[in-house]
Amino acid sequence: MRYASMIFAFIISFIFTFATTPVVRRFAYKIGAVDIPRDKRRVHKRPTPRIGGLAMLFGFMVAILCFNDEWSNHTIATLIGVAILGILGLIDDCKELGAKIKFLVQIVAALVVVFYGDIRISVFSNPNVFSLDPFIILPYWLSTIVTVIWIVFMTNAVNFIDGLDGLAAGVSAIMSMSLVFIAITYHEYTIAVMGLALMGACFGFLPFNFNPAKIFMGDTGSTFLGFMLAVLSVQGMFKSYAVISFAVPILMLGLPLFDALFAMIRRMVSGKSPMVADRGHLHHRLYDMGFTQKQTVFILYAISGVLGITAILLAEQRFLRAMLLLICVLIFLLIATMFGKNSFVHSIEPKQKDEPDKEDGEESDE
Repeated sequence: MRYASMIFAFIISFIFTFATTPVVRRFAYKIGAVDIPRDKRRVHKRPTPRIGGLAMLFGFMVAILCFNDEWSNHTIATLIGVAILGILGLIDDCKELGAKIKFLVQIVAALVVVFYGDIRISVFSNPNVFSLDPFIILPYWLSTIVTVIWIVFMTNAVNFIDGLDGLAAGVSAIMSMSLVFIAITYHEYTIAVMGLALMGACFGFLPFNFNPAKIFMGDTGSTFLGFMLAVLSVQGMFKSYAVISFAVPILMLGLPLFDALFAMIRRMVSGKSPMVADRGHLHHRLYDMGFTQKQTVFILYAISGVLGITAILLAEQRFLRAMLLLICVLIFLLIATMFGKNSFVHSIEPKQKDEPDKEDGEESDE
């Protein structure tokens, strides 16, 4: 019965997201929720509706309401947080709110999860391999702060990578897939149902969002995805007493996490606010190197997939295999970056013949 609920959660989420996205697209034009390219940071050139995340939210919520078997405070708090961020994202996509207001509302959503849902990072493995104590137990106040920071950071991290058509939705689907595998392994079936519903929403939206995109997910979608992945990772991995528990969610969510981290460091080093948008994200760099949107997106899909597989292997206590896989991929990426890019670009058609690929690109708010 549990596995049937998981399968149907994915199917229903996919169907409702896929069916309602065209409706949301028409609605976006009516209310003026359209992204008009105004600067060089945006890759797309034509006005594009940007509240596609509303359809994802709808598909996800329908699936959870129909097929979630356990209505604990965990689940209710998570859905309240999703609703808060959904409203915030919708208003922001229509009115473009300031960063401080969005940040404060995100903290409120995280606090609902922490206090009402009692979802927090309280125990994780000790990164000091020389310590005799394999675990670090956080005091209540510190676990609250760490959990809120993790949720808010990951909420914004997915928003940061939402810069090319299909990138955020596809990467989130891959991360959800990794999370579901790990959740099933540890018999966390409620987390698996929510992860599959999240994955279904991503796959249901991708046909409309992949290059050339007919609609963007906007903040409504990107903050929803980041929030859900952050909360589910806290429930599923950080609370585990496995020795590698802290590394699993960091690897699984590694692509948006490290991209956001380096973006903030880069901005602060240059004397700017960490929340000021720029064109220095990984997807921007790959695109500016000469890769097309589709090539850039597939490269990042592959990186996210490898990180997800590594996280799964670590969760199954296959440390050596995971490290070997990760080292091999890092070496391959280093060689490809140094030597492979020019030959790859020369093997494809000239860039000017691929102009349609530059016509539409997902807007990055950060």
